[in-house]
Amino acid sequence: MNTPHEETEARIRALLEGEDDWVAAMSTVACELHHGFDHFHWTGFYRTVRPGHLKVGPYQGGHGCLDIPFERGICGAAARTKATQDVPDVHARPEHIACSSTTNSEVVVPVVAPSGEVVAVLDVDSDDPAAFSEADVLMLERVCRFLGERYGARAAAEISHH
Repeated sequence: MNTPHEETEARIRALLEGEDDWVAAMSTVACELHHGFDHFHWTGFYRTVRPGHLKVGPYQGGHGCLDIPFERGICGAAARTKATQDVPDVHARPEHIACSSTTNSEVVVPVVAPSGEVVAVLDVDSDDPAAFSEADVLMLERVCRFLGERYGARAAAEISHH
């Protein structure tokens, strides 16, 4: 018997079979993850639109922040360090940007292209404190690794280098 994490991952891979559009892929992933887990209250991507700068991308949930520099917030930290940020209590992180007043915990995973460039981050917020399990984090990392391998080069080419 597969776990809900394995089932969600398998669904994502099946849905993206043959899909070459990066925005469609992000939209599909955000939808599947958001509806697959009750504690995922905001699920979406912030895309690197130019070096050092994220803009909100496809997501599910209430409004997100529109614009995040790599120097700010948990999303910025994930993009800057190329490392997952697992934050059981967002109120304990002074750099947290409160896009929603109801968020209590979040996980942010970078999507890294084969070139090493961060092309996006996947942000999952929960209104519940310490909502995310190790299984959640590992699944999100696997999904982001898959996205980076599959779409990273194309996404990196779309980043404007101003």
